[in-house]
Amino acid sequence: MKLNELTLKESIDALDKKEVKIEEIYQDIDKVYQAKNEDLNIYLSVDADALKKAKEASKKPLRGLPIAVKDNFCTIGLPTTASSNVLDGFMPQYESTVTKRLKENGGIVYGKTNMDAWAHGSSTETSDFGRTLNPRNIEHLPGGSSGGSAAAIAADMSIAAIGSETAGSIRQPAAWCGTVGLKPSYGRVSRFGVVSMASSTDSPGPLTKTVEDACILLNSFAGPDERDATCNKEKAPDFTSFLGQSIKGLKIGVIYQDVKEIGETNDKLLQELNILKELGAEVEIVKAMDPHHAIGVYTVVQRAEVSSNLARYDGIRYGEDRSHFGDESKRRIMLGTYTLTKGHADQYYNLAQKVRTLYLENYKELFKKYDILVAPTSPSFAKKIGASFESSMFGELEDMLVEASSVSGLPGINVPFYHDEKTNLYLGANFIAPMWREDSIIKVADAFEKNTKWNSWRNK
Repeated sequence: MKLNELTLKESIDALDKKEVKIEEIYQDIDKVYQAKNEDLNIYLSVDADALKKAKEASKKPLRGLPIAVKDNFCTIGLPTTASSNVLDGFMPQYESTVTKRLKENGGIVYGKTNMDAWAHGSSTETSDFGRTLNPRNIEHLPGGSSGGSAAAIAADMSIAAIGSETAGSIRQPAAWCGTVGLKPSYGRVSRFGVVSMASSTDSPGPLTKTVEDACILLNSFAGPDERDATCNKEKAPDFTSFLGQSIKGLKIGVIYQDVKEIGETNDKLLQELNILKELGAEVEIVKAMDPHHAIGVYTVVQRAEVSSNLARYDGIRYGEDRSHFGDESKRRIMLGTYTLTKGHADQYYNLAQKVRTLYLENYKELFKKYDILVAPTSPSFAKKIGASFESSMFGELEDMLVEASSVSGLPGINVPFYHDEKTNLYLGANFIAPMWREDSIIKVADAFEKNTKWNSWRNK
């Protein structure tokens, strides 16, 4: 087996047993990068000194292994562009908390991955530096906005990766690329040094080959940060301690089975969830608040926060002037500014926040009875290239099933639950839990992954 195909856990174990050398892992990563990156357009920049840094980090928890990082995390020594011409060539003078901690724990930023510009989208087609293709099927999109990071995993062009989610941007590309994507509770991971999109929902997290890998990577950067006032002040748990635990007696509610346009996807998921019953969990269909309402909530709240956050990019402090914004960014700035103006704030923004509160209350009631809720991550398989240009609401529609949990700050994890052999594309299941209960989603996702055939690395 090629060493770039190892999981994070397998890589650590192989290095510890001296079965492989770190140089050999980098050689195989470099080979696939050289062979495929030009066509797939996954990395926007790579660190030429990555292997040198890896050798110096060999004794640390992540052993100097190569990690792909979404290009909206500030990194010293590598550009941070958020895939926008406004920041083309921008070199940060400080490190994001996530990448700083990653490096302190022995992870090496192999390179910065492509994304939807400013994280505006769910396709990676809005990038000012060209679209990324889905390694599973190059006629299809990888999803977004963390499409480059998900594609880096699917292409075995990295051992693990980091992305960020505002409303689906970790879990949706993970679903489309057939990988694991874990969105932590809002505030579990510091946002310091991450290019802000919608500050009230932005959540950094791991994209990996297995649930175990996601836990290992999340351990390296989760936890309190005095530089982020929204960060939870309590020490993060050891997420790997939740692996391999029994799910007997857990109550799992299957939501969104009444959403007609995802009937086929729902049917496939319901069939696969039988394994959880066999493992002792109680699984039943339950009605949740209509996810269609979340489209409007997210659209209004996100655009409003975008108009505020992007106001700083005026070409004075850094970057190019505002004429370099792409069409999608301009649309979001204009809509956000409109919804915040006098006379319209009550009509749109304040109403959206009230509906957001209704989602919070709905989840609160559901979690009184259920430990976990589950639904498809995305309505369907990955869409074909160019699909995002056919609808101005493409992203919101593709993220419809995860938007409610994102605006509510809940933790969620995508794991593959179906593979179409004809197209080589995947469907993903989204497990969500109450705030700060990553333990629950990890238990269930790990049990599901280990007892089904859908993970392409675990079931080689």
